[in-house]
Amino acid sequence: MELNRNTRALCGVVLAFAVIPYGALAAPAANVKTTINRAETPSNVKEKLYLPYVFSTDSMGLNLGVGAMFKGYGQEQMTIGGTVFGGDVSKGVGLGVWNFKLPKTERFFLSTYGFLGYYPEQRAYTGGAQGYIPAGTVLPGSNNSTNEQFIEADGSSNWFDIKLEYALPIGATKDKGMVEYKLKNGLLVSAPSGGKGWNPLESGATVVVLRQFNRYQSFEFDDAELDGSIHALELGILYDNTDFSVNPSQGSSQYFSVSHDAAWLESDHQWTFMNLDMSKYFSFGESDYASQRILAVNFWTGYSPSWELEYDNQGGRQVSGNAPYNEGATLGGFFRMRGFDQNRFHDKAAIYTTAEYRYTLKYNPIEDVNWLKFLRLDWFQLVGFVEAGRVAPEYTANALLTDLKFDYGISLRALTAGIVLRFDIAHSDEATNGWVMVDHPF
Repeated sequence: MELNRNTRALCGVVLAFAVIPYGALAAPAANVKTTINRAETPSNVKEKLYLPYVFSTDSMGLNLGVGAMFKGYGQEQMTIGGTVFGGDVSKGVGLGVWNFKLPKTERFFLSTYGFLGYYPEQRAYTGGAQGYIPAGTVLPGSNNSTNEQFIEADGSSNWFDIKLEYALPIGATKDKGMVEYKLKNGLLVSAPSGGKGWNPLESGATVVVLRQFNRYQSFEFDDAELDGSIHALELGILYDNTDFSVNPSQGSSQYFSVSHDAAWLESDHQWTFMNLDMSKYFSFGESDYASQRILAVNFWTGYSPSWELEYDNQGGRQVSGNAPYNEGATLGGFFRMRGFDQNRFHDKAAIYTTAEYRYTLKYNPIEDVNWLKFLRLDWFQLVGFVEAGRVAPEYTANALLTDLKFDYGISLRALTAGIVLRFDIAHSDEATNGWVMVDHPF
């Protein structure tokens, strides 16, 4: 099977963060603070993982890299990770610290992470904010646009995030800011943190997050260079009422946030974006070959109240007050609408839903392979999924519930060192994509 060219363009970033928590594009920005004790390893063991990797693509050529993760050093819940890779043209380096508990506090956690990368043939389905689009021409990235409406060039793609999270003293975090999970064969054997009654005061964990995020991207054409930056804030709240937040089998979660860029520093315009993310999990128990059978469903919607169209004397249109094509009401890529290119669709509003059937195998083919025990690999999971979504220039049922885009796919996932790794293959009427990522998409 030949994978879509967008997969090739993103391969470096995706593989580079294959061993550390990926934070730039994941949703929600907040998560439950956890400590995980495996029955197969001593309590409070320090986890470390080194992963050299190599990949070769048409656009990026041969690339060599190495990633590393350290967990439990200094603080049991804290993770330190980094990676570096390079090829003939492409290169990248990333570093991050996640879930550092601030001294003399029990509920405040700080995370900071960033990545510097240079890539050949970067592609962006955008252009509606760079100049007036002639009347009668579909806006690039809109629901009716074609996948031939893009800009493409070598260039940089850099990002840096810093976030502060606070675990509320209610529910599962009433007495302390972290939830402790005990696992055997990668399955929860301690009391669940939620999953039954929906009551934030009694069940589940509630986390408030304040995130400051920065993006810089450039496109180096033969006769000019196009670049842009954002410096924005996000304020959000998460209520995770699942049994095991890393790999839920029952319960639900909800996340709401508002992001705003006030045109600080190099940012060239203001914008505001709101998003709501909701998930629900149903457990069907075990079977002869599966330790878990889970139906997971997700609904996400986003809206940018600042987004509007400006017109010139000839009826041409230009978008203003919009969140960037890769930050706002956006679909396509390794989290939502995986059968389409990264950030393929974007507009004022978006709606998205998906269902996954997660089948956790009892059989672990590398369980007794001594030289692979450093992976701490507890299980493999087979997943089938379908997705539907749409972007629109207004937030109405008529606009968002007609002419939906669809895709479907399969996934192989593994729980290793307490982290879910996944390899997804998704197909749509535009492409067949492969994605290597950390964590479930929801």
